[in-house]
Amino acid sequence: MQRHLRLRRKEDFDHLRKTGRVWRHPLLILSVAPNGLTHNRYGYVTSKQLGTAVARNRIRRWLREAVRHADPHLMQGHDMAFIARRSMAGEVHGAVHEAVMASLRQAGLWASRGEDLL
Repeated sequence: MQRHLRLRRKEDFDHLRKTGRVWRHPLLILSVAPNGLTHNRYGYVTSKQLGTAVARNRIRRWLREAVRHADPHLMQGHDMAFIARRSMAGEVHGAVHEAVMASLRQAGLWASRGEDLL
């Protein structure tokens, strides 16, 4: 993912935590706040409770891949943080992809009509 599309700074995550709206899914938590830009920025949080570094990196890759597929179909101008829950550790790629899509739809960020990525 391009650098300008990433949430990296602690201040960005703090702002998202304070002003963002939260949607919960059994596998992840989605936090969203407007950013005033013409594009979305994404952050991913995987705690050590998910397992080894290999497992956490795999989950981050799966989350990034699902978001990459969804990005062209989303409303722009938001910061989003995807926080992996402990239950995601034993899941497969397809379940993570479905969880991301369901969370984005639940948050009302899905702008495209007709095309379904599941």
